[in-house]
Amino acid sequence: MTDRQRLITVPVPLGERAYDILVGRGLIGSAGARIAALGARAAAIVTDEHVGPLYASALTGALEAQGLRTTLVVLPPGEATKSYASLERVCDAVLEARIERGDLVVALGGGVIGDLAGFAAAVVRRGVRFVQVPTTLLSQVDSSVGGKTGINSRHGKNLVGAFHQPSLVLADTALLDTLPAREMRAGYAEVAKYGLIDDARFFAWCEANWQGIFAGGPERDEAVAQSCRAKAAVVVRDEHETGDRALLNLGHTFGHALEKITAYDSARLVHGEGVAIGLALAFRFSAFLGLCPPGDAERVEAHLTAAGLPTRLSQVPGGCGTVDELLAAMAQDKKVKGGALTFILARGIGRSFIAPGIEAGKVRAFLDSEIGTSRT
Repeated sequence: MTDRQRLITVPVPLGERAYDILVGRGLIGSAGARIAALGARAAAIVTDEHVGPLYASALTGALEAQGLRTTLVVLPPGEATKSYASLERVCDAVLEARIERGDLVVALGGGVIGDLAGFAAAVVRRGVRFVQVPTTLLSQVDSSVGGKTGINSRHGKNLVGAFHQPSLVLADTALLDTLPAREMRAGYAEVAKYGLIDDARFFAWCEANWQGIFAGGPERDEAVAQSCRAKAAVVVRDEHETGDRALLNLGHTFGHALEKITAYDSARLVHGEGVAIGLALAFRFSAFLGLCPPGDAERVEAHLTAAGLPTRLSQVPGGCGTVDELLAAMAQDKKVKGGALTFILARGIGRSFIAPGIEAGKVRAFLDSEIGTSRT
């Protein structure tokens, strides 16, 4: 089958900032021509020590064959790389490579590299174009789309950043063939999330087809494309997260708190695992508040468990912290307004909504019950 036959195009119509997400197997082979078509004269490729040895040489060669001057920036892998120190390193490397506003920063890697390289592109020369070449399932269906870029602070995850849309996203689903099983499972949490937000039919499709997604069949391309369509539709309605784009954070208030408590140590917890626990917690919290049928919360937990994902606080290696520690971590969530927590809750599968001003006492009571359950 040819690249053309496999190609799925998902447009993101944002006026002057519009771009396409291309999904399919083997796209890395045509990346040089596709990126060169954007009209740049030079490109700085940002990657990490895991992905670089696999794909950086081929991408560099493809770009240089199209006449682009290239430079390569290789960073350590892991969430800890989303730091001020790494941002400084990338910005200095891009400037040293004489990348101009009309040139490109190319993010070759997972969500960490995409977020960091995108933020560097947003601030260098007050804005340089960039391209996302996501290499994990999580980044293909979530972080590479929508223009959110940033780094972590000691106060919490993604608290320093900017909205900066890419010029192109190339989601080569064949790159996922070499992805460790744990990373594949973690990325799948974000796929399931799109069904849980507002598409019960897609969630049911996931329940029936998740094994094909993992195996690399045509289900994988469709899952990535449908996830991108869902996210693109929300981004077009609410580019800067002033309204219903916050729905995309379903499960993330809990998940980000767990990541902070585990000090962003990927040996203990990676982002998608935190999201999976967060999704299950969001539905159980909704049921706890009488908003969601308990059976729906059980169905969410059962599916995530079948896919090999954690769903309980007791499954966080090294512990999830105390209720007070969890609440303190949540207090730094970007959705906090006037000191009150905003959660994304659900009235059922595919029926999520923004719930501002949730009483801290109710959150505490729920977490007490969850931690109490984990100890029995």
